[in-house]
Amino acid sequence: MKKKKGKKQVKRAESTNKKTLSADAAGNGSDRYHPSPILDDFSSHSEGRPPKLDRKIYENELARLQVELVKMQYWIKHTGYRLIILFEGRDAAGKGGTIKRVTEPLNPRGCKVVALGTPSDQQKSQWYFQRYVEHFPAAGEMVLFDRSWYNRAGVEKVMGFCSPEQVEEFMQSCPEFERMLVRSGITLLKYWFSVSDEEQEVRFRSRLKDPARRWKLSPMDLESRDRWVEFSRAKDDMFARSNIPEAPWFTVEADDKRRARLNCIRHILSKVPYVDMTPEAIDLPPRKSVGDYQRPPLNEQFFVPNVYG
Repeated sequence: MKKKKGKKQVKRAESTNKKTLSADAAGNGSDRYHPSPILDDFSSHSEGRPPKLDRKIYENELARLQVELVKMQYWIKHTGYRLIILFEGRDAAGKGGTIKRVTEPLNPRGCKVVALGTPSDQQKSQWYFQRYVEHFPAAGEMVLFDRSWYNRAGVEKVMGFCSPEQVEEFMQSCPEFERMLVRSGITLLKYWFSVSDEEQEVRFRSRLKDPARRWKLSPMDLESRDRWVEFSRAKDDMFARSNIPEAPWFTVEADDKRRARLNCIRHILSKVPYVDMTPEAIDLPPRKSVGDYQRPPLNEQFFVPNVYG
């Protein structure tokens, strides 16, 4: 029964992929007011939410979108386009997983991920935006911020790491700062990953059980867990003060990580007016003769033990 339903979902998704991607690329702006038409019309379960996206559908669609990301990067490099993407949201909302899927197929020389830690004493004395600006893209580059200057409107505000006066200054300066970026020719995309408190709790507990992922749960995460309402109010205020036409906020519903990743990647692609500039495949000529070269004796080299041979 599940197998039959999965085939129908695959056909439905494939039939809408090209239409939705091309329509968004035309810049109609409808994504600000309507849910994504792709992969989100499945039947809901008892709580009114759609079931987790089928893994096969997810993997097939991810592979297709990642090819498009590579095409986009070729175009960005060729045209000198500059792109900044901000990933914000609560802890365990799925920002890191989405960033990983975006960057996975790309050339790291033209795509950089910035995840800044706690500012040093010197950085605290600088203009607030200064340590972020130094990571901005040059021509032909894209930069993804795993959390950004919006730390001041979120965690710094809620946790008391800055004064109310500093928060107010940020709220006034940030829109002008971003308008300046856009006027300079940089495309700025801002994503907020929205996760329910129930799903966040599940992900926190999952991280505690897995030693390989336990580093993702810091004491600060646990502290913020007790301030859910305060963070909600801070986010609402942040949206109200910084949701400007030149760089609007886009919310990604992230209770289902697979759907969130696909929807976000597809949206990024729709916001960059790229065309396919993938170079043609080249023919490998026959390898030239090695001549009189002789390799040194193998017993003069150290080898990693072949434990899994």
